[in-house]
Amino acid sequence: MLRRTLLGLILVGAAGASIVWWLTIPAVVAPVSLSSRTPNLANGLTTFNAGGCSSCHAVPNQPDRLKLGGGLAMRSPFGTFYVPNISPDPTYGIGRWSEADFVTAVLKGTSPEGVHYFPAFPYVSYQNATVDDVRDLFAYLKSLAPVAGKPRDHDVPFPFNIRRNVGIWKWLFMDDRPFTADPSRSASWNRGAYLVNGLGHCAECHSPRNFLGGIVEAQRFAGGPNPEGEGWVPNITQKTLAEWSAKDIAYFLETGQTPDGDTAGGPMARVIRNTSQLSPEDRAAIAEYLKSLPPVEGPPRPKKKDAEKS
Repeated sequence: MLRRTLLGLILVGAAGASIVWWLTIPAVVAPVSLSSRTPNLANGLTTFNAGGCSSCHAVPNQPDRLKLGGGLAMRSPFGTFYVPNISPDPTYGIGRWSEADFVTAVLKGTSPEGVHYFPAFPYVSYQNATVDDVRDLFAYLKSLAPVAGKPRDHDVPFPFNIRRNVGIWKWLFMDDRPFTADPSRSASWNRGAYLVNGLGHCAECHSPRNFLGGIVEAQRFAGGPNPEGEGWVPNITQKTLAEWSAKDIAYFLETGQTPDGDTAGGPMARVIRNTSQLSPEDRAAIAEYLKSLPPVEGPPRPKKKDAEKS
């Protein structure tokens, strides 16, 4: 009886392990699925700015936003991630990557070596981007100057450092569905929806997260604790932006100036350096989409501690 019980447990365990292994296989984009095309570098630049690539991948503490050697530290409840080099350097960057390698990384979150990237890389949002936009982005990045140097390795403790487990996380939080336009909406609204939910990855910072680090969908765009651990990211639904006009939002994305005369600071200042490079039409499209978001109550902000009495 004991032998049968043990054998049954072993078989169940083996079956469970096989299922987990199958669920966590890193997804890839086959090179044969990418038809021949001439890249559009102008669109690649637009995609670069919309995706905010320089906000994270530019070498910290230097003025050139196109020096994409990485190194920025991104703190999180799961450890500290160090942004990689995405310059066309053949040793430390993406100089030896194929186009399929890059499309796979952006849309699937899988490295050229076939392992999962940590979701500090916002591929959950980038999966909504079109393949052509990603291919144009790759061509644009390859046109930039290479930057030598490898950022330090991530500082992520066990068990979060087991990359195979990221496959389960992806299974829970990635739907693997491309962006679909809403035919009942204007072309401008759909462009804004595409930029906000895809390349712009606005929800990645402007939404609260659950204990696994996934976005709380019921409070998408409703703000919450800064993922990096300091401060509070604002609600960008009509709960907070009701008094902002679409022109106010577009102007903010261009200049960083709020309707009441304040100025964007912190990580948002880096974002403005990218959105200010977009066309007026794209900024207007983003504003139109954001104005259409219904008001959503975000998580309660922690009360400030009373100042200590002297």
